[in-house]
Amino acid sequence: MIKIAIYGKGGIGKSTTASNLSMALSEMGYTVMQVGCDPKADSTGSLCGGRKITTVLDAIREKGNDVTLDDIVTIGDGGVICMEAGGPTPGVGCAGRGIITAFEKIEKLGAFARYQPDIVIYDVLGDVVCGGFAMPIRNGYARNVFVVTSGEKMALYAAGNIALAVDNFKARGYARLSGILLNCRNVEDELAKVEKLADDIDSRIISVIPRESIVQQAEALGRTVVAAFPDSPMADTYRTMAKQVLEACRDDH
Repeated sequence: MIKIAIYGKGGIGKSTTASNLSMALSEMGYTVMQVGCDPKADSTGSLCGGRKITTVLDAIREKGNDVTLDDIVTIGDGGVICMEAGGPTPGVGCAGRGIITAFEKIEKLGAFARYQPDIVIYDVLGDVVCGGFAMPIRNGYARNVFVVTSGEKMALYAAGNIALAVDNFKARGYARLSGILLNCRNVEDELAKVEKLADDIDSRIISVIPRESIVQQAEALGRTVVAAFPDSPMADTYRTMAKQVLEACRDDH
């Protein structure tokens, strides 16, 4: 099983990237599971017709110990197995602790044994890499970490922090940083800025994703680009990205 964590600053296009990656990998014949680890619970929306699915934490609040996998799993486009950790009631509880609770429940219910995914993708908010948000890289859930960034200052700053966190955990045999996914925002000297980041953190740019309006068009339809516009150049960009991500994962094993 290939276990991937996609990290990045909030609003950087991380979930769009993860969902198109999942869809492209599914097209290649892999059984893919995507787990959203953002309290907003919007990671899998474009795989599920634009709707928010029942989160693990919502199901626990409603059913307690009677929660089953059928309560928290939705099969999305391309057969992608979709789950969302969810977040606490606003103003009550800790989002990071909520992710820990959700992961424990997913494991206890035997999700991996039942669905037997070839590839698991964790889509994780990367503004703060601590507590529950570090779960995928510190507890053996993910093996390979990819950071989504643009050339914008705060996105680069967050990417550097994520890389530092991964490096600190690497010594304990946990996940490793496998590369950067550049989600372009067309800022000045963007490629050069991200190349410098890659050099600073001893990593590399795995894929460059151009800024195209077709991404927003697909999201307005509640779909990924790969599903909504399969013959578009942008869909092919995501398919190429999927192959590059797989190659990077294999290089690290």
